[in-house]
Amino acid sequence: MRNQSPSTGRSRSVLRRPLQALVMLFAVVAGALAWSAPAQAHGTIVNPATRAYQCWEKWGSSHTNPAMQAEDPMCYQAFQANPDTMWNWMSALRDGLGGQFEARTPDGTLCSNNIARNASLNKPGDWKATNVSDNFTVQLRDQASHGADYFKVYVSKQGFDPKTQTLGWGNLDFITQTGRFAPAQDISFNVNTSGYSGHHIVFMIWQASHLDQAYMWCSDVNFG
Repeated sequence: MRNQSPSTGRSRSVLRRPLQALVMLFAVVAGALAWSAPAQAHGTIVNPATRAYQCWEKWGSSHTNPAMQAEDPMCYQAFQANPDTMWNWMSALRDGLGGQFEARTPDGTLCSNNIARNASLNKPGDWKATNVSDNFTVQLRDQASHGADYFKVYVSKQGFDPKTQTLGWGNLDFITQTGRFAPAQDISFNVNTSGYSGHHIVFMIWQASHLDQAYMWCSDVNFG
């Protein structure tokens, strides 16, 4: 036999509804913050666009478009392998390398920065390339304004074929190492080369200033 009146039962039900709504709102906000945190943390080379950034920029808003398979097969295979590679284009970093880039990054893993979830970026193929001249400008977008101890820039050797060969350290010509850059969201610097033509990989290392964090990327270019 119940002692609770119908009106009391209804009032408790009414009280529970706002509480449930608040719990759901908190869950949504917490999830959004967890998802957005990586995007606020880091950066990448946007010109010439890295492989992950290029795929995200072109297909991020239409990543289910079946046309991608025919129009951009390298981005297609990357999205199929792990979409997180593109969603987290700003997070291709490793901690604590202490400048031992070659010793701790095996041949065949350079474009992914030896990060397993980004392995699709190492695959040779017809990646979309940015047209550049012998002298071109590199642009970094750094959402958290980390600054840089330096950048190292390499270009794949003349005769290396990015469409059929996996990149290793022996396939690279060292071009330059920059000096320090103060914290800023946008950093740019000039790169001077000579003797290159056709499709090449520009391989870059960004040593961030705030911590011992090393970012490594491959940008496909056409030297004209």
